Amino acid sequence: MRSDLYSKAIEIIRAVYGEKAEFREGQYEAIESTLTHHRSLVVQKTGWGKSLVYFVCTKILRDSGHGATFVVSPLLALMENQLQAATAFGLHSVVLNSSTKENRADDLEKIKSGQCDLVFITPETLFSDSVQSALPSIPIGLFVVDEAHCISDWGHDFRLEYTRLNRIIRTLPQTVSVLGTTATANDRVIEDLKQQFGEDVYVSRGSLMRRSLSIQVLHLPTPAQRYAWMLQNIPKLPGSGIVYCLTQRDCDYIAAFLQENGINAKAYHSGMESSETETAEQALRNDSIKVLVATVKLGMGYDKGNIAFIIHYQQPSNIVAYYQQIGRAGRNIERAYTFLMCGEEDRNIQDYFIDTAFPSEHEARSVYDVIREHSESGASLTQIEMNVNCRRSRVEKALMFLRNEEIIYKEGSKYFPTLHLFRYNHEHYEQIMDIRRHEQQKMQEFIHTKECLSRFIVNCLDDPTTEKCGICRNCLGYAEYPEQPDDATLQLTQKYLERLIINIEPRKMFPNKEFTGSCKIEHPNQEGICLSKYGDPGYGMLVKKGKYGTPQGFCEELIGKSASILRDVVSKNDINALTCVPSLRSSIVADFARELANRLKLPFVQLLQKQGAKQQKDMENSNYQCRNAWDSFSVVQGTINVPKRIIIVDDIVDSGWTLTVCGYRLAQAGCELVFPFALADSSENRSNQ
Repeated sequence: MRSDLYSKAIEIIRAVYGEKAEFREGQYEAIESTLTHHRSLVVQKTGWGKSLVYFVCTKILRDSGHGATFVVSPLLALMENQLQAATAFGLHSVVLNSSTKENRADDLEKIKSGQCDLVFITPETLFSDSVQSALPSIPIGLFVVDEAHCISDWGHDFRLEYTRLNRIIRTLPQTVSVLGTTATANDRVIEDLKQQFGEDVYVSRGSLMRRSLSIQVLHLPTPAQRYAWMLQNIPKLPGSGIVYCLTQRDCDYIAAFLQENGINAKAYHSGMESSETETAEQALRNDSIKVLVATVKLGMGYDKGNIAFIIHYQQPSNIVAYYQQIGRAGRNIERAYTFLMCGEEDRNIQDYFIDTAFPSEHEARSVYDVIREHSESGASLTQIEMNVNCRRSRVEKALMFLRNEEIIYKEGSKYFPTLHLFRYNHEHYEQIMDIRRHEQQKMQEFIHTKECLSRFIVNCLDDPTTEKCGICRNCLGYAEYPEQPDDATLQLTQKYLERLIINIEPRKMFPNKEFTGSCKIEHPNQEGICLSKYGDPGYGMLVKKGKYGTPQGFCEELIGKSASILRDVVSKNDINALTCVPSLRSSIVADFARELANRLKLPFVQLLQKQGAKQQKDMENSNYQCRNAWDSFSVVQGTINVPKRIIIVDDIVDSGWTLTVCGYRLAQAGCELVFPFALADSSENRSNQ
């Protein structure tokens, strides 16, 4: 049996890679296990060739008359990579995900009729109504869970939508092969996956040491230092590479900064249109840009053999995620360079992701109570938001957990309670949080260790190697690239960051019709300007000190900078007055606005008044934020001769609903143009995708 199977397998890879092609250590064994044991887990380093295992298995199974292979994958970029690779094996593939909805019915018919060898599918699409109804009539020859660590609660990149996959695995006949692949599973995750995959799981596990990667840690606490280091050193690095950031906002800022300073760069994150991310990803693949500035959306499984460098703008929250991300580099080249920057904001961002990983019991209970109150007709997402003071992202997370615990179910766009009682698994969630904190501490040990950096990493993944890489900063005993930027570049960067401003996008729709009878906002505000990010070095820190740290309020530097920015606005828009958002607690915004109006040679008019209401910062979603602002602000009674073109000033902008409602009130009173200006933006933009 082995010799016949081996002959088929080696013939397939030689047809693709040439007559002298051979399997890497462990590849054939993984293929044999998958086709004979029926439950296999491949834990091998990035670049080892895990996808080759299921390509060869699929080819053999299809030639023998078996059904299609389903590959469940978390990322669209990964699917596109695999789609191209599968073609080289002569496999006909189809992708089912959120971007292929228009063709889904036709694609499902092709799969049913046996025209497709490989189906790449996201877990969300797999559990969609259309796919679930089609599955019983689709013969499956092999079921693959790519990036299988996502199934495990203990995995570094646990994804709730992945947890439902074990239900499908349990329903598959024992004769259907199941394969899980990952590069980032330690002993605890492997044991968990073996339990979920079922009896007698074969584990293929090899060395995780990546000998082509040179690792260097850079202690650069401020954004200016890190921007300057990148500007100074990226042009000197070979080939093309990736800068990883923890937030979407940082991706946008850094890409714009590099581009403005002559380095061809593009941003890449889930907040962009799919056409934009596809263009950016293709530009990196074609080596037509120097660097892609990305969140972990460009992460697992992304396959470009000649990525020459990886820079982390901030620390990932754990060693395992870091290992996976640097694993994008140096696959088919002898040497690649990786740089881990350590910033002063790292811990806060990491804590945010850890603290928000699970819905709180209050959030989950509140969402469940609304659904139970609408048990007959079902509750829509909008209905839930109108009755639960939580951000949409938190409501959606609570819904996911409640569905996963089978406490609720979804039918169409409505949510219904099941017969199961509400329960909140405190102990389990606390265990996971403790592990995340421990992983965070290991990351701190890593950035300060004097031992081989590569060995430290793989030891954390339970690879017990004692060998040194020989090429990291610690092994060499010196830095191959500077550890600090030069003074001239740092000064240039500081000036750039000082003039960086944030646009205030106008809201054009109310969250529902309760306010005006229509969702559309007639005469919305102009696109406004925000001077800084609240608390950031420079102006953001001056705003924070002025708001809470000094009795004098906002300093002269903030007034002068604001006036210099707004002079062009006044001129271009024929502004004829300035007003401000009123406060019941403090006069610092009004005092600032009066002085700003004086500098701009504009009359200051107090057009708005505030009634007693809850603090806007305590409102969590658009429904609550808009309703609270609507109840709080109105035009001063008896106001006549409202200026036609006006700047409205506030200190902090978050959701934007205060400025939206105030602008709407002014427009209703006769103002033709409202231009918002705020000193700082305090909104969270911490999506790590």
